[in-house]
Amino acid sequence: MTAAVSTLTSRNPADPADVLVSIPAPGAFATADAVERARAAQPGWLTGGAAARSAALGAVAAALEAAADELAALAVREVGKPLAEARAEVARTVAIWRYYAQAPYEPSGAVHDPAVGPGLLLTRRRPHGVAGLITPWNFPFAIPSWKAAPALAAGNTVVLKPAPEATACARRLASLVEQALPAEVFTVLPGGATEGNALVSAADVVSFTGSTAVGRAVARATTARGIPVQAEMGGLNAAIVLPDADIGQAAAHIAAAIAGYAGQKCTATSRVIAVGAALDPLREALSEALRAVTVGDPADPSTVCGPLIDERARDQVSGAWAGLSVLAGGTVPGLPGWYAAPTLVEKVSPGHRLLCEEVFGPIAALLPADNLGHAVRITNSVPYGLVTSVHSTGLDTVLHGLDQLDTGMIRVNAPSTGVDFHLPFGGAKASSHGPREQGRAALEFYTSSRTYTLSPAQTM
Repeated sequence: MTAAVSTLTSRNPADPADVLVSIPAPGAFATADAVERARAAQPGWLTGGAAARSAALGAVAAALEAAADELAALAVREVGKPLAEARAEVARTVAIWRYYAQAPYEPSGAVHDPAVGPGLLLTRRRPHGVAGLITPWNFPFAIPSWKAAPALAAGNTVVLKPAPEATACARRLASLVEQALPAEVFTVLPGGATEGNALVSAADVVSFTGSTAVGRAVARATTARGIPVQAEMGGLNAAIVLPDADIGQAAAHIAAAIAGYAGQKCTATSRVIAVGAALDPLREALSEALRAVTVGDPADPSTVCGPLIDERARDQVSGAWAGLSVLAGGTVPGLPGWYAAPTLVEKVSPGHRLLCEEVFGPIAALLPADNLGHAVRITNSVPYGLVTSVHSTGLDTVLHGLDQLDTGMIRVNAPSTGVDFHLPFGGAKASSHGPREQGRAALEFYTSSRTYTLSPAQTM
């Protein structure tokens, strides 16, 4: 009897009848084989030298830049990313590859004097081998790139398993990257849980971005194997607005962080905490800002909030506002595809799922706080700790509260969304596991430190 072959299907969330990809999943054996082929290619990739790695990564950046319009259109079609955001993601992806193209020339260690006698002590960072990367659908080019580029720059080879919903984007990314690299140095293997589990079981270092439940399972499996792992997981991010804030600016920033790309970002704002007298003006300004958000076809350059990735995601959002006091939104637009209006609710009880779980959609709860200390306690009350935005014109007040926040990233007078790829990215508590990614922190994660003692054969 022949076992059933699972199928990977990717649909346009703005037009579910538009199927981009429908292919058989490769399976666990194909995944293990891809890792072995990447492992065989890794020594040659490393010994080819810094100049070759740098040139190859630079060539990737050039290839991506030349295909920028095509890639942005593909992200619009496959994952429903609004065109303006899709273009920005592709531009950032190009910049990521250019940034890490310089990394092979960076020092890989340091020289120290021995404590006693002649000789040298050296520290040197060396690649782990094969980097297994598991990535989500919401940033189909940027997240695979900010994982793969530093891994490759450090001398690892890469096997990437993208989310099924972003299969077409990942395959096109692979076709461009592979043109600039030796065979088997960068492999994209589409798949689901079977392929993901096989990759975690075979790779030498694993980087994961996705749900908290799966991330924890990845962390357990890799820890049991004794290999390095980083897992970026959920967020339940807060925006704190103090009474002295520029309310109009804060409302604009927060509305963008709630509604941009239909809230499908781990850094999206899902809780808005108004301190004292900020509550009433913020309620009015933020409600107005969310009502003004353009919802519609992601291919339209004016669209800010496109569709949710699938019907289940849309239903999760609409179910979350059911029975609550809705200030803005709370409707499902009559459009083809899986849409939900940007929504603000208030009077949410402490045990409600909006205050405990990541809904991953364009919805946020407005919460009152008596003072900054109270706002910090509300922010810290959830299991997650990815990013917090703080809005105030008083730097002294802000500085008083910053170090009390249990979040990995804090943004002052800026949306909670948006990251700088040359700085460490990651959160606290259930949001992240293991070392940070992006920036120089990524180069450290994809390498291990070795210490060498060089003593003279004879004492002079």
